[in-house]
Amino acid sequence: MKDLDPLVLYYVFVEMMGPFLLWSLVLTTVLGLWIFFWILVRERGFSSKRLVRSEIIGLFGGVGALVLMARVTVSGFTDAGGPVDWLLVGLIWGGGLAGTTILSYALLGLIEIR
Repeated sequence: MKDLDPLVLYYVFVEMMGPFLLWSLVLTTVLGLWIFFWILVRERGFSSKRLVRSEIIGLFGGVGALVLMARVTVSGFTDAGGPVDWLLVGLIWGGGLAGTTILSYALLGLIEIR
């Protein structure tokens, strides 16, 4: 594969996760980012107390991303052999951590507004 084709990546993700899980993750990401930026603009900055709570929740989100990875793929953590495999595991955990932190910050901000 010489070129990076977005359509091929789309079909790989649909094959791995199924169309429902894929589109629910995309919708959650878009909606969560929109609410996050809306709260930042509305409050004119970060709330440190809410950010620390969101970071703690994000740690569990990283673990959840690893569990999701182990469920949708055929391989498990014992199959990770080389450094690139462990780098990918770390990137998946970091993506879950960052996504859950942003989403929880947005949801906590909505709860505090009400």
